[in-house]
Amino acid sequence: MSRSAEEPASPARPRRRDAQRNRERFIAAAQAAFAAHGVDASLEQIARDVGLAIGTLYRHFPTRVDLLLAVFEPKVQKFVETAEHALAMDDAWEGFCVFLEALFGMQAGDRGFNDLVSMRFPASERTEAMHDRLYQLLEKILHRAQEHGVVRPDITEADIITLVWANGRIIEATSHAAPQAWRRNLHLMIDAFRAENRHELPEPPLTGEQLYAAMVHLSG
Repeated sequence: MSRSAEEPASPARPRRRDAQRNRERFIAAAQAAFAAHGVDASLEQIARDVGLAIGTLYRHFPTRVDLLLAVFEPKVQKFVETAEHALAMDDAWEGFCVFLEALFGMQAGDRGFNDLVSMRFPASERTEAMHDRLYQLLEKILHRAQEHGVVRPDITEADIITLVWANGRIIEATSHAAPQAWRRNLHLMIDAFRAENRHELPEPPLTGEQLYAAMVHLSG
């Protein structure tokens, strides 16, 4: 009698369940680590937190970017839905403010998300597609508010991204002492974006090429 007849092979399903469970544990640990320490959080520590070897983590997520995407794609999708809602609002100014509040609120609660929206990872097609989608929504919301005459016409998408960078440092400095301090700075800047408050600015905005290069530099 053949070996297969005497001794049936163990079913693969339990191993698949174990692998899925391990994957979910890695994602949960990475969510906490990235939120606390940013996208450069130690992968070795994430594996230790799960109680598995770093090699097991790499079998599930061959690169850091793969793990970042597994952690943040659901959060980015939730933000995209909020942005689409803001774009559909009747009041263009209110939609613009809702978009900024949502963006900076998510940034304040998660250092990893802050890093992700502040940087570019040109070697990853998936992160590039994600950033392009977010940028397109930002562009539509900003241009709609400008067309309605409520946001000053010289504001560009790059001005919003540089505000994201500045807000990241404010969050870093104040999160323990005054976790809502970022909202004051955001609303000061929202006032500065109003069309009726416009004054000439001493410098031109960053070009698209300059903005992209700066975001790549931050990820280096």
